[in-house]
Amino acid sequence: MKNFSIAKSRRLRSTPYTARIEKQGVTAYTIYNHMLLPAAFGSIENSYKHLKEHVQVWDVAAERQVEISGKDSAELVQLMTCRDLSKSKIGRCYYCPIIDENGNLVNDPVVLKLDENRWWLSIADSDVIFFAKGLASGHKFDVKIIEPVVDIMAIQGPKSFALMEKVFGKKITELKFFGFDYFDFEGTKHLIARSGWSKQGGYEVYVQNTESGQKLYDYLFEVGKEFNVGPGCPNLIERIESALLSYGNDFDNSDNPFECGFDQYVSLDSDINFLGKDKLKEVKSKGAQKKLMGIKIDIKEISLTGSKNLYDEKNNIIGELRSACYSPHFQMVIGIAMIQKSYWEVSQTFKIQINDNTFRGKVCDLPFI
Repeated sequence: MKNFSIAKSRRLRSTPYTARIEKQGVTAYTIYNHMLLPAAFGSIENSYKHLKEHVQVWDVAAERQVEISGKDSAELVQLMTCRDLSKSKIGRCYYCPIIDENGNLVNDPVVLKLDENRWWLSIADSDVIFFAKGLASGHKFDVKIIEPVVDIMAIQGPKSFALMEKVFGKKITELKFFGFDYFDFEGTKHLIARSGWSKQGGYEVYVQNTESGQKLYDYLFEVGKEFNVGPGCPNLIERIESALLSYGNDFDNSDNPFECGFDQYVSLDSDINFLGKDKLKEVKSKGAQKKLMGIKIDIKEISLTGSKNLYDEKNNIIGELRSACYSPHFQMVIGIAMIQKSYWEVSQTFKIQINDNTFRGKVCDLPFI
């Protein structure tokens, strides 16, 4: 597959770390929330191996924040998500599917409760800020909604804990998963959460002071040599093996939470009010008619730029493949597919057309690892 360069512009925003990652050898970008998001530093497979063994620093400033503050902020945030936040605590992160009036997914952010009347929605790739503003206007909520200057860097990998302890002290290793606190770097406080878009462990630094954040970025590489620190980015292989779902790739606004395996985040029996609640009650009553599952195909490579239909032996469509990659762990192609209810059985076989050739594969459960 031929690659083409991206024409940078004000509309496709750079990040405070762009100049640094380009010197470090970034080889591909994608666009995420109208910003440049690094997609590769050379071989994705080599980066995958490095991430699983060492530590990487990621420019994920494209993971933007929607800040909702004011007297009615909690009511608005709750209206947007099907997860019950009535007992949420300051200093905690919450994975919260956002849904519309039809019960379909709009985004799946991590919500940070900064104060009783101040929240950050750390969003996936869709324009949540306009969704929030529309709801606030229609309901006449007393809130302020902005995109604050927050440029996240992530420190990911099994050696991330040792690196961050070296920089911030032992206290940072005591953070619980999805907890956050404020840590000092050369006189500047940074909000740091134990989170990140990999299953290898690590942290995300929510940088509000750009100059300090750039110094911290450089310092992590300066003191991280003993841990074999390297530049990196969300890794396609690692995230598919771990079934870390991607909005816009694995699911979108045509899918509901039950179809995507988000059952534990749907609070239908509580008294909370959220969009699409009645619709999701109907879905639960009738049962989901499709769901995300894994697939395996015994081939060595695949280039997927859109969804591909999966067929049974009678050429009936059983679902569609939405993300896929070659997995060094399984030594075959694995992927995430939306499968129709009649074909949910693990080991269900299918056919797929790739480059005018027909290949066969099997359906399996998620996650792979």
